[in-house]
Amino acid sequence: MLNNTVIFSLTRSLKLTDKICEKLGLKKGECKVKNFADGETLIELGTSVRGKSVYVVQSTCAPTNDSVMELLIMIDALRRASAKTINLVVPYYGYARQDRKAKPRQPITSRLVADMIQVAGADRIITLDLHASQIQGFFTIPIDDIYALPLLASNYKDLDNKNLVVVSPDHGGVARARALAKILDCPIAIIDKRRPEANAVEVMHIIGEVKGKIAIMIDDMIDTAGTICAGAKAVKDLGATNVFACCTHPVLSNPAITRIQESVIEELVTTDTIELSEEKQIDKIKVVSVCNIISTVIDHIENVKSVSEAVQLELKQ
Repeated sequence: MLNNTVIFSLTRSLKLTDKICEKLGLKKGECKVKNFADGETLIELGTSVRGKSVYVVQSTCAPTNDSVMELLIMIDALRRASAKTINLVVPYYGYARQDRKAKPRQPITSRLVADMIQVAGADRIITLDLHASQIQGFFTIPIDDIYALPLLASNYKDLDNKNLVVVSPDHGGVARARALAKILDCPIAIIDKRRPEANAVEVMHIIGEVKGKIAIMIDDMIDTAGTICAGAKAVKDLGATNVFACCTHPVLSNPAITRIQESVIEELVTTDTIELSEEKQIDKIKVVSVCNIISTVIDHIENVKSVSEAVQLELKQ
């Protein structure tokens, strides 16, 4: 039963929240997000949350800083309005790539954002496919990192697995590629990118067999699409018959759409963790929704059931 549950949406995940509420049979909570001329943000709740279990859906995508501040202000508003629990559904966790010091004197902004969320008063966070799983350790509150990989894999189950190869665009994505290959029961290949000297042209090598294969490239997110498109070309040049791509988070910053449109990639399958603007909705991009899996997770949390069982249940459907 979800009689004591209220779901709100902030500005980055309006359509996804509508789908979640429809799936759960709930009316979306009312709130207004106002932006003043000086850049400040005010959030006014139009639905009572006193003693309620509240879920706030907001991807912290571009403009990232505004998205994060909206989320923090919303948490504060809910806490001051006496919400029983404040649960964040953050389909895309921004700043996830700043999870370590890659160079001296750099910040670890992913940890900073986690600290701010907890200090503001959140009780739980639900997210999908964190860029680095160790980000879970930045939180002391419960965090559920849900994997969308089987949802993406379902798009390729009709292909002949004897002729498939899953390709990781770099060494960092090997575990993800292996997981997809296990579902599809096929081998993997890895793109090894090297620079022979500083400022020299990048040399690309493929570890594994791609000649005569249908290649499926996978990444957790695609930002400017430079890596995925260059990798697709390298795979195609080495004899792959077809090249497909998939990712969970379609960041797709400029010039990603142009690169994808002009690339050898035949289709990019992604999810609605980030809502695509109209100009980004091209024929090559197919979007599958994560609303069912998020809805099932919320239902299991509210009814004190296993979240991992919720994920497995949804993926079997």
